[in-house]
Amino acid sequence: MGRLFWKFFLCILLAQVAATIGVGGVFWLRDQARQRATPVLDSGPPAAIALDAAAATLRHGGLPALRSLLPDMRRPQLFVLDASRHELLGRAVPAELMHAVERELRDGAQGGDSAVWRGARRLVGPGGEQYIAFVSRNFGRQIGGDTGRQDGLRDGTGPDTLTPGLGPGPGPRRRIGQSVVIGATILASLLFAALLAWYFSRPIRALRSAFEAAAAGDLAPRFGPGAKGGDELVDLGRDFDRMSARLRALMDGQRRLLHDVSHELRSPLARMQAALGLAHQQPDKIGITLERIERESNRMDQLIGELLTLSRLEASPDVLRREPVDLVELVDGLVADARFEADQSGPAAGGAALRVEFEADERVGVEGDPDLLWSALENVVRNAAKHGAPGGIVTVSVRAIDGVARVDVCDRGPGIAPADLPAIFQPFFRAGASRTGIDGHGLGLAIAQRVVQAHGGEIVAVNRDGGGLQVTITLPSAGR
Repeated sequence: MGRLFWKFFLCILLAQVAATIGVGGVFWLRDQARQRATPVLDSGPPAAIALDAAAATLRHGGLPALRSLLPDMRRPQLFVLDASRHELLGRAVPAELMHAVERELRDGAQGGDSAVWRGARRLVGPGGEQYIAFVSRNFGRQIGGDTGRQDGLRDGTGPDTLTPGLGPGPGPRRRIGQSVVIGATILASLLFAALLAWYFSRPIRALRSAFEAAAAGDLAPRFGPGAKGGDELVDLGRDFDRMSARLRALMDGQRRLLHDVSHELRSPLARMQAALGLAHQQPDKIGITLERIERESNRMDQLIGELLTLSRLEASPDVLRREPVDLVELVDGLVADARFEADQSGPAAGGAALRVEFEADERVGVEGDPDLLWSALENVVRNAAKHGAPGGIVTVSVRAIDGVARVDVCDRGPGIAPADLPAIFQPFFRAGASRTGIDGHGLGLAIAQRVVQAHGGEIVAVNRDGGGLQVTITLPSAGR
């Protein structure tokens, strides 16, 4: 168990023990108050009525009738002593109460008839027997409450548990019962504190081991959907899984990108080295060699420029520059450039020129970085022109539909294999490049996707019925 477990455990245990001590202290104080309660004579009207009833019962029914009356006198509780000062039901009378009775009788003898209203009275039986009757407060509680031990006293068999001056204590059985209850409460507190501390510390220990594994390079998920529970600690574990999965994907992407960049740079460097070797061997072909070196250096410059653009978009996904952009005007310029290049490349390759058609609403406005939007749309349009069938048609349309700006670029090229569609926006992905012999680094669509996403839009590619590819770009309209 770690330190956090013991901190949880001790805090919860202290709270439980404090609550137990508080509750136990309340009961203990109540018992002490009951034990300290001093019985006193009751001289009120109910006491006088009880004494009158005792006197009448003794006078008319004798001692047996009075003895049977006493257990029924519960409120107020009546006590009768014979000539030898023994209570008729065998109940012990504390010394302090007996002194109070004697004092009351003395005062009553001096006061004459007023003694009948006091809490103690002398009674005379049919045969001239002398008895002392009195009514006491608190005396009944000390023997177990007003009714606690009456059943054992009605027949005179109740145990003599009174202690002169103190009254009966709680008794050994009661003390043992209280100790058992307190002990059980403490054990339950220990168990509850241990379970709760273990419940809190277990997922934290698991998170710690997951962090240690992540620091060592192991980003495998550890808190899957099957994790038990649904509290905040389990949610924290699932958030860690999502974070580690994202980190793993980024690291894999960085490694793949580094591998692809190395491969892309190695090819032009190898061709440049071959051209330099040829220039050394055949000085008369220096012109052709320089053209080859210039062409490869331009490719490297283009590749590095695209990599810098992609890196900037990956590092800062939010567009820092935003201004109104007329999307129709922007795409119209791109289409004009694509038409010019198609008119030049078609006859040069000995085939029919590719036709580029443009359809647009009157004006479609968006907000964003004009240079980045130009780069993204140029990559999509150029990609369609490169892969379009010779003599075919590339259609570019710009529309405002339901509050969004939509750009569709459609060609009639070979399309993309369905299994490759999810990967065409990955850096350095070139579907069928070896088959078609088309030059490129596979960064154009990746850059286009980053730019569109940075502007809060979406780019999707689907194969067209009858062959070809359709790339759809949606961007929030200006003012949304």
